[in-house]
Amino acid sequence: MKLNITGKDYELTDAIKNYIEEKVGKLTKYFGDEFDATAILKKEGNDQVAEIRATVNGDLYKAVAASQDLYASVDKDIEILEGQIRKNKTKKDKQNMTETIRLQNANQLEDVEEEGEIIKTILYSIKPLTEEDAKLILEADKKNKFLPFINSETNKVNVIYKLKDGKNFGILEPEE
Repeated sequence: MKLNITGKDYELTDAIKNYIEEKVGKLTKYFGDEFDATAILKKEGNDQVAEIRATVNGDLYKAVAASQDLYASVDKDIEILEGQIRKNKTKKDKQNMTETIRLQNANQLEDVEEEGEIIKTILYSIKPLTEEDAKLILEADKKNKFLPFINSETNKVNVIYKLKDGKNFGILEPEE
């Protein structure tokens, strides 16, 4: 960890420097010692402003807090930085998880194409229905695009399916 402490129109005491080093040192639990930090201290009216920046692997985290007490400003900055770091870490973890899932799915698809295996089975109960009843059931079912049924007129298995136009239907019948 590299820490640079600067005071603009502000006298830096050893106590302040040690306090900032101690507080910024808390960030090592997120990054280890692999980050740079800068603390800029200044007075604005009655407020004492602390600005702390941390740079890690190209990511910049910045917090600015003003208070009557410099120590309170530093504490607030560290709270803000920890919140930003946790948020960014969670965001990156989600992205990595999503990318990992995509890669796994792509690998599974590649494996399936190479293997030519059946990888999914869907079970349906097949009931005797008229074509019109099957159409009504399929119209009401928004998530499925087809419905197998036993045609009550022919006693053979048929499949009714939604066409791509979204308005019409098709029927698959076995040859006689």
